[in-house]
Amino acid sequence: MKKFIFFTGLLSSVALTFFGFTSFKIDKVQGFHLEEDEVINYHVPTEGEAQGNLISTKIPYVGKTYIGFRQAIAYKESRGKTTLVNPYGYMGKYQFGKSTLRTIGVYDYQEFLNNVRIQDNAFKALVARNKWELRKEIATYCGRVINGVEITESGIVAAAHLSGAGSVKRYLKSNGRNGFKDGFGTSLRSYIKKFASYDISHIKADKNAKVKRD
Repeated sequence: MKKFIFFTGLLSSVALTFFGFTSFKIDKVQGFHLEEDEVINYHVPTEGEAQGNLISTKIPYVGKTYIGFRQAIAYKESRGKTTLVNPYGYMGKYQFGKSTLRTIGVYDYQEFLNNVRIQDNAFKALVARNKWELRKEIATYCGRVINGVEITESGIVAAAHLSGAGSVKRYLKSNGRNGFKDGFGTSLRSYIKKFASYDISHIKADKNAKVKRD
């Protein structure tokens, strides 16, 4: 009888543990894009509002959209710290160099550090420029596997953010033999892999993209 009670309790514990950690399905909103001037507001019901009611809220899943791409780059570059300036002089949450900022029309670096919207617009402008600079490489190499990593449009653009379009061209043309690492040892290959398969298709290639001012 004692053994029966023991094993029954053990099986109940295992069952509770299994069902307690069962994951929930995440619904993706296909083609979801959020621009810089758009805001998503989340409402968390109070105890009084929720009492006696089952409230179900669908929240857009931005994982592989442009917003997800932008957020992932920002986290990798600076952990999202908008006022960060690293030892090499790269600044903001996307870690822009001064020469790159001048290219896309930013000359007031202090204003840039203190304005998140300008930083987001600068990132979008650089994506557009890199897509134009690497338009032939995107058309030629996407879908190929180099150094064990599938080449995608977002991976190419992310690698250009790290090392510049020229380094990406040399890497692809050499079939991965001509690599690149930044001052912290981060490789071009790692960016192509880490930021693969994001949907940035709605950002149009633009040779002369500049930061838009409100």
